[in-house]
Order: sequence, then C-alpha cells, then structure tokens
Amino acid sequence: MSIKQITLPQDFILGAAASAWQTEGWSGKKPGQDSWIDLWYKNDRHVWHNGFGPAVATDFINRFREDVSLMKQAGLTHYRTSINWSRFLTDYENVTVDEEYAAYYDALFDEMRRQGIEPMICLEHYELPGALLETYGGWASKHVVELFVRYAEKVFERFHGKVTRWFSFNEPIVVQTRVYLDALRWPYEQNTSTWMRWNHHKVLATAKVVKLFREKGYDGSVGCILNPEVTYPRSRAPHDVRAAEIYDLFYNRVFLDPLVHGRYPQELFTLLEKHQVEWDYTAEELALIAENTVDELGINLYYPHRVKAPSRAWHPETPFHPAYYYEPFELPGRRMNRSRGWEIYPRIIYDMAMRIKNDYRNIDWFVAESGMGVENEAQFRNRDGIIDDAYRIDFISEHLYYALLAREEGANCHGYMLWAFTDNVSPMNAFKNRYGLIEIDLDNNRARRPKKSASWFRRLRDERVLTLSVDDEWK
Repeated sequence: MSIKQITLPQDFILGAAASAWQTEGWSGKKPGQDSWIDLWYKNDRHVWHNGFGPAVATDFINRFREDVSLMKQAGLTHYRTSINWSRFLTDYENVTVDEEYAAYYDALFDEMRRQGIEPMICLEHYELPGALLETYGGWASKHVVELFVRYAEKVFERFHGKVTRWFSFNEPIVVQTRVYLDALRWPYEQNTSTWMRWNHHKVLATAKVVKLFREKGYDGSVGCILNPEVTYPRSRAPHDVRAAEIYDLFYNRVFLDPLVHGRYPQELFTLLEKHQVEWDYTAEELALIAENTVDELGINLYYPHRVKAPSRAWHPETPFHPAYYYEPFELPGRRMNRSRGWEIYPRIIYDMAMRIKNDYRNIDWFVAESGMGVENEAQFRNRDGIIDDAYRIDFISEHLYYALLAREEGANCHGYMLWAFTDNVSPMNAFKNRYGLIEIDLDNNRARRPKKSASWFRRLRDERVLTLSVDDEWK
C-alpha cells in the first residue's frame, strides 16, 4: 500500500445534487400539476421498490431549512437541484406562475445564501408536465419547446437576483431512451424516431434558453448537465473500436457536439437516414444551435460502459435501435458495486476530463454527479447509531482524485458534486439503494442522521487536502 495526496484548489466546488421530484414530495401540489414522473408513479406504482415514489420523497419542501443546515454541517459549498416545471406553473399555455410554489423557492434560495451555500438550478430534471405529454407528446412537439422557453423566461425573471448558475436539463437523453428506445418505463413505446425528436428538441430548447438569457443581460451562465458514458471497446480490433464509436455517437455525441460545438456529427445524420429514423429539423434551427452554445457543462459519471461488436444478426422486422451496431461487454474480474450492478472504475473521471480538454474546446465543466448506491445500509450502523460508510468515502476519494489530477493536467474541471446529499427516491429503485451523506429513516418520520461520510466530507472541505491509501497496483 502507498499513500497519495492531492490538494483541492480554494475555488474548487465540493457540493451535492438532487432534483425537485426526488426530494420535495407532493405537499401543496395542485390538481393538474403532475409531471411525467408523477404519472408514471400513479400508473405503475407496483414497479417502484416497496411502493415508495415522488409522493412524499424526503419531504424537502417542508423541511428545507433543516436540510440546508445539514448541508452546511456536511461542508457543501454548492447544492444543485431543479425547479419542477410541472409545479411552477398552474397554466402551461399562458405561463401562469404558482405563487405558492415560487415563494417556496424564494425562501429556499434565501436560506441557502444565509448558510453560505450557492444554488445551481436545472430547469428540468424529468419534470416535463404530464399534461404536455398527454396533449402534445411531450418533447416530440416543437410547441413544447416554445412553452419551455416561456417557462424559463418566468423563472429567470423571478430568481435571476438569487441564482447565477443555470442549466437547461439534467440528463436530457434519459427519459426518451428509457421510454422510446428501450421501452422500459411508462408509457412503454419503442419508437426510435420519437427518441430522436426528443433529443433534437431538447438541444433546440437549450439553445433558445441560452439566447434568451443572454439577450436579457442577466448575470451568470447557462449550461446543461449531461451523462455521457465513458465508452471502452472490448479490444483494439477494428470491429470492437467501431462498436464503441457508434455507441458514443448515439448516446454521447448526440448532445455533446451540438451543445459545445454547435453542430451534430455528420455521421449521425447519415446513420439516421440510412435506418429511416424520421426527425424534423430546419436550417434555421441548426443555425440557432450553432450560435448559442452553452457556457459550461455538468457531467454525471458513475460507471464505464464497455461494448463489443455484435455477434448476432438483427431481426429484419425489429425497428432500428443503436444496439444494431454493438453489444454490451462485461470485463472479466471487474470491480463491482453489487448493490447497483455497476462497475467501479474511477479512471472514467480522468478519461472524460481529457476528452473534454482535447475534443470539446476545454470548456468549463464539473463533475455534476458521482456516487455509490448501497442496499441495506443499516447493516453498517455502528454502536453510536451512525452508518459507517467507509466504502462511500473510498469511492468518493478515488473518483475525486482523478478529477483533481485532470485539473492539474490542464482540464477545466471546477468541482466535484455528490449524488446525493440525502438518501432519496430514484426511478423504480426508490429508496432501495442509498446514496446520501445523510441517512433518511423511513421508519421514523424520515428523520435525518449524518453518516460517517458527512463528517469526512466536511473535513475535506476545510482542510483542502485529499489523502487516500491505494494498492501499489492501483491505476
């Protein structure tokens, strides 16, 4: 074993993230304010672990002052969450603000500022209003793009004096991939053309929001939170390398390229046309995207994605799916988080950092989510009643080390944010896998208890030095 140490710059963010729907609960929610995720829960509650979902979540909407105090105690410098579009308005067509819900955010931002924690706010984190999905097909509609921009305008008007770091979306590829590409989530419809329309319209909406923000002259920045999967081929053989390139094209570059470079990869147009994937775009839209790239990126990184060339023929009657070009590959002997079924490979942080540095104009970015979900964490409770999550401390240390190393080597990586601050609800898994620095006790009125990692994180923030013990073979 050997000891590694690395210094955290004074301006380096140490924060945590969550979303409105995963924390707030439905307290005060009015009829007609269901989001897509609320409708999924109402229509398919049985698929959510033990029936827990967004209805109560962690009740943050009523307990935010307690939680912001815990954020300060745990050493957070920043907290990223979302505003729930479906709840911010009572009329989506006429963009009528729900003053009760907006006042809650006024109070939240004031409390965060009082406690010295900077807010970073997403305009949408899976919270597409359910009425817009049912009426227009959600992000398949250009009208929904315009309604989103009008919603963003109301948000900026209200909060621009309290928030300066804005993001159009969190993980904009996820909902349509799970619903329309893989058909794993409600309303379960495999339609690759719809998937691509959602992708394009979210890129377009981001460009329009960036343009609006700049034209209004607000202080601050507008970015987007992406979840590109660092993709490795099984081997250096050309067919495996090609499989990884295709996976990267459809799941990573489809957002990275237009948001940072202002243009889609030409090969994306070629393959979508080859496979008769229909999506509606205009020259004017492509020009607007080119002229309004984002100021910064948040990058969510949890695990590597490994692929190999496909070994089976695609059935001719099966609609096109990018998996036509690849198959998943499981690296023998890989290190695993067995609770979540994800490989642990901290080097993804460094590899993504170098890619952004070399291929994406070294744009400003930060690790927007990184964390370890563990099932049955109560088994690690010590005599003092505290969950001794040394495994989480190790996970954070190793991933944070690579973020800091990349920064030392010239990457514009400005921070590391945990998923999550408290345990919270995740799609389908609900509270099964726990991610938080703070425990949520579901059997005791959702009482909050800091885990061992919370006090460690505070010391890290104060001392600004990361120390970790590593095996001599560790890379």
